[in-house]
Amino acid sequence: HRACTQAQAQLGLSAALILCFLRHLSEDEAFKTLEEALPHRALFIGVGLDSSERGHPPEKFARVFARARELGLHAVAHAGEEGPPAYVWSALDVLHAERIDHGVRSVEDPALMQRLAVERVPLTVCPLSNLKLRVVHDLADHPLPQLLAAGLVATINADDPAYFGGYILKNFEATFAALPQLGPQEAYQLARNSFEASFVAEDQKQRWLAALDAVFAAAAQGGAI
Repeated sequence: HRACTQAQAQLGLSAALILCFLRHLSEDEAFKTLEEALPHRALFIGVGLDSSERGHPPEKFARVFARARELGLHAVAHAGEEGPPAYVWSALDVLHAERIDHGVRSVEDPALMQRLAVERVPLTVCPLSNLKLRVVHDLADHPLPQLLAAGLVATINADDPAYFGGYILKNFEATFAALPQLGPQEAYQLARNSFEASFVAEDQKQRWLAALDAVFAAAAQGGAI
């Protein structure tokens, strides 16, 4: 939290914290984590679900997510990276996740893709993580273009940079280098999606979107796009 405060004061970067439960542990452990964190409730805005997906479906954590929602916390969840599209459905319907971490295997389920697009459910896609975990064997095969073409609120993010090999800029660079069909319009859409997916106040989103539009308009006028 101190780092978030310093980033805002020194760099003008805003950040908020999400408390994550380890899904390879029990739901009782998740409840314990939540209760131990409650004295610091003002310092985090939501709860998430991370660690190994396989064998640990979202249903395992239904009660602790219900408790978190009672406390007014946002809900996000890893789903559909190593785990199947069914885990994305469960994250939405059982955990009531507002945002899906990863979600790339949603492309295997046309009905799920349609739902994500219609309901504007954001996906925090982490390409270098997908590569490291062998979800894709080559970034050239990454489904990000399919997600964007289908109108999903897909974004590019970094997942555990020290382990997966890159912060957000490297994820952008590696993905665009591997997928030549991604160009300025996709870069714009990814940036716009990231603002839509954030949990900031609506007026702040609109200021960021206006600034984004101004940058791309100036670049287009100057022949950079």
